[in-house]
Amino acid sequence: MDSSGRRDEAARLDPLDGLREPDGPCCDVFLTGTVFLDIVFTGLDSAPVRGTESWARGMGSSPGGVANMATALARLGLRTSLAAAFGDDHYGEYCWDALADGEGIDLKMSRTVPGWHSPVTVSMAYEGERTMVSHGHEAPPPAGPGPFPDCPPRARAAIAALTPGRREEWIASAARRGAKIFADVGWDDTGRWDLAGLADLEHCEAFLPNAEEAMRYTRTDCPRAAARALAEKVPVAVVTLGAEGAYAVDGSTGETAEVPAIAVEALDPTGAGDVFVAGFVTGTLAGWPLADRLAFAGLTAALSVQEFGGSLSAPGWSEIAAWWQQVQAVDGQDPQALRRYAFLDGLLPTATRVWPLRRAVPTIGFRSPA
Repeated sequence: MDSSGRRDEAARLDPLDGLREPDGPCCDVFLTGTVFLDIVFTGLDSAPVRGTESWARGMGSSPGGVANMATALARLGLRTSLAAAFGDDHYGEYCWDALADGEGIDLKMSRTVPGWHSPVTVSMAYEGERTMVSHGHEAPPPAGPGPFPDCPPRARAAIAALTPGRREEWIASAARRGAKIFADVGWDDTGRWDLAGLADLEHCEAFLPNAEEAMRYTRTDCPRAAARALAEKVPVAVVTLGAEGAYAVDGSTGETAEVPAIAVEALDPTGAGDVFVAGFVTGTLAGWPLADRLAFAGLTAALSVQEFGGSLSAPGWSEIAAWWQQVQAVDGQDPQALRRYAFLDGLLPTATRVWPLRRAVPTIGFRSPA
């Protein structure tokens, strides 16, 4: 989105063009979770020191939490539906407008909660890392019956965060209605790391943990062995390897793929995991080969860490096209590495902007000129 709030024309590229049918789902991806207002301080030389005041050279604000994933999906051209609670304060209004009007995300399944204040996260980015402080309260349940969570919209895919020991009825409902379920998982604070405790794994098309999580759940000491073990439980297992890239196994065919990470100057890793999942979902719904899906997911995640903020940094097709144009013009590139991303040639719009790109950093309080 440019500084005037207009969405870039190239961001309208539809990766599912030609695959849509008149009786197909109107929604490509459904997801639910908590939306935070993210306030990001940038340009810090070091971590804040107790008892002192630190000044940041930059600051931005944007919807965060599950909004990071929703924004990443929408910027890749997927029709995205989000079910979330929004406070009726100015923060909630800002987040709603940024997602609905700015990113084109469908919020018909979302609701505004009177008297509930929006959760907030303050993030301080420095030295390629970030420190966060969050505050919020769980949203009260809806006053009456509604269409969610028992009946999520018909969708091609749904994205879920699995919780040990908990089953979410909406995941099974979405799967029964034909949605491919893509899931990740957080750190198991119980320390049990019991794969059987992830009850909704049985509904998943793909499971995408990081290397440490995958090895703990499978009791293995190698992330690739962990991926192979997980592929016995789900059709596709993807294990992210951090600076080493990612490794995937298709359990139904036995196919494997490994793609190295793209070397970039990382400014802020916030939301990179969400962007990776969004890229992999996009490639899967578009029917790409496993290795191309993995490479695209890694590319979008790499582009995101070069900017500050979660949803602010999610790349669209303009960023991807500009990157591809730029790397092909640089002398001395490894031909084999370039061939790994040659599948982009038939997908991308003509790059009309130079690389690197800079997004607008929205700040609460500005008003459009009359």
